[in-house]
Order: sequence, then C-alpha cells, then structure tokens
Amino acid sequence: MTRSRDDHGGAAEALPPDHTQAILEATKEVGSVLKASGCPFALVGSVAAYAYGIPVRLQHDTDFALLAEDSETVVRLLRGRGMEIVDPPEDWLVKARSGGEQIDLIFSLAGRAVTRELLDRARVLPVDSVHLPVLDPTDLMICRLAALSEHHCDYGALLPVARGLRERVDWDRVREETRDHPMAVAFLHLLHLLDVLPHTPAPGPGGPAAREGADDRD
Repeated sequence: MTRSRDDHGGAAEALPPDHTQAILEATKEVGSVLKASGCPFALVGSVAAYAYGIPVRLQHDTDFALLAEDSETVVRLLRGRGMEIVDPPEDWLVKARSGGEQIDLIFSLAGRAVTRELLDRARVLPVDSVHLPVLDPTDLMICRLAALSEHHCDYGALLPVARGLRERVDWDRVREETRDHPMAVAFLHLLHLLDVLPHTPAPGPGGPAAREGADDRD
C-alpha cells in the first residue's frame, strides 16, 4: 500500500486501490467463456451486488458460482484462454487470474453446495455492458449472512447491500434459512433497529404473548 501526505504535512495511509474497472474486465472475460461453455453459472459476491446497482468498490476479486461437476470443463476452457489456474487447499473452489485480477470459481456457498435450482433462480443483468446471470437477491443475501462468523463479521460492508436490495429480497426466507446463524440473526435485528426492515411487535405487557397468557389463565 502506498503512503501519501495528509493536509497537515504528515504521512497518511492511502486508501486501497479501486480495482473496479479491472475486476469488471476480468468478470466479462470469464463470463464470456462460461456463457460459451453452456455450463450454468451465476455471479456472486461484490460484483453481484454491483450488478444490482449497489455502490460498492471492487478491490479483491470476482466470484462465480458453478456446479462442482462442471469445474474441470471450466478450468480447461480458462486455461485455453491463457489464464493462470491455482488449486487452493480448500475443496470448494478453484482460483484463477486474469489481467492480474483474481477469479474465484465457487462450488459451495457458505457450506451449501451450489445446485442447479440455485443457478436457475439467477437473474440476467448487464454487467458493464455484458449480460450475465447474477445470483437472485434473496439467495445472495442468504449466502452473505450465512458466511458471517465470529472471525469474519463485517456488518459495515453488508449494510449497504441490504439497504439496496431490501425491496427485492424475500426476508421471510432469509430469516428461515439463517435462523441457526447467530451473526445473521443479530444483523437482521440491526436492520429492524435501523428501519431498513419494518419492525415486528415484540412480546411484552399487553402484546400478543401477554394476551395469550391471560387467555390461558381464564
């Protein structure tokens, strides 16, 4: 990371470089290979949020979800385009590089295998002038929330995504599918406190739970 001078003449850390356009170029290149392959796939992660109009800075990589059984075909085609392929120790993805940018080919999202049904729900959207399938907003939010843990829990990065997608997400399904993930439950509660999502009546004196208890005593 480079250093710059602040307004008072002191040294200040520069912001990480914005790789948005470079990552979009890599996304389009890989996307064109995947479209020609006939293998089902969908954009996930930050580039998917970008495709839905969320103002995110792309700095790390571009992520594609695909079926595990299609991985060898996709890897062979990407190698044929001169891309570097890296087999990481994890068994749920393959990494590639194009133009210096990293591409993640993912077969499992937050511990759940990528399925044909998941990919069939994707929406085709323009991504910097190229139309690509993008993970459905509800599935995207479920995957992002299910991936939260005690070691990785960046609500700050997730909040603008939730705000931008809130009208397009089936929040009842999100709650149902993330109810066993404490960090996800806490984030959904935060969305209610911030009025991103409508409030639900809490049990208490005079509330539904109290009235049910009174009825039981009668």
